[in-house]
Amino acid sequence: MKFLTTFQTADFLDTLVSLAVAFVLGTLIGAERQYRQRTAGLRTNVLVAVGAAAFVDLAMHLAGADGGVRVIAYVVSGIGFLGAGVIMKQGMDVRGLNTAATLWASAAVGSCAGADMIAQAVALTIFVLAGNTLLRPLVNAINRIPLDEKTSEATYYFKLAVTPHALPTMRDRLVEQLEAAHYPVGDVEVVEIGDGQLEIVATLVPTAVDPNELNAVALDLQKQSGVRHATWEVSTTD
Repeated sequence: MKFLTTFQTADFLDTLVSLAVAFVLGTLIGAERQYRQRTAGLRTNVLVAVGAAAFVDLAMHLAGADGGVRVIAYVVSGIGFLGAGVIMKQGMDVRGLNTAATLWASAAVGSCAGADMIAQAVALTIFVLAGNTLLRPLVNAINRIPLDEKTSEATYYFKLAVTPHALPTMRDRLVEQLEAAHYPVGDVEVVEIGDGQLEIVATLVPTAVDPNELNAVALDLQKQSGVRHATWEVSTTD
């Protein structure tokens, strides 16, 4: 067997150390994700870290540093497909971005371990854990700050509930009044909301708005025949 003639104890121990470090550090990152009940938890982060370490270590042994660099480039792009699997869009909310970024970081930790950069892998793990834990209070504090629509840029949706016979007229009138108020419309769609009513949803081009101006448009449209309700809402999740 070729294995008996090519096996080198030093190389095997080097690989074992790389995989063990990736396993331990991946466990630390994954444990925090598992505790918070994220889509990609303990096992996923461990497998990503160990897999990245294995590929980089293999390339390093076969083709040296140049081979390791090439494999790392593929790991960086390839992990994006796995990260995309944990990102979910529910209405206007996007979830899983932080989990996907954590998987990407776990792959980086594994790559460092596979390249025998143990100290760098440990340092990166510390920064990843700090980002997912120490920054959480700051994020919560920022989220509690009231949103100032006049100074923030976001996506605004203007919604108009109408009867079917009023749909063509009110769709055009909605666009005209919004543009007259200097709020250009990027897209308009119609959805059924039941009870014989339709809802016109106008997506405004991302900009800063004056809430009073949109409220004035809503009040004016609500007085029109065939209009059941007029309102607007903001989304900053993207």
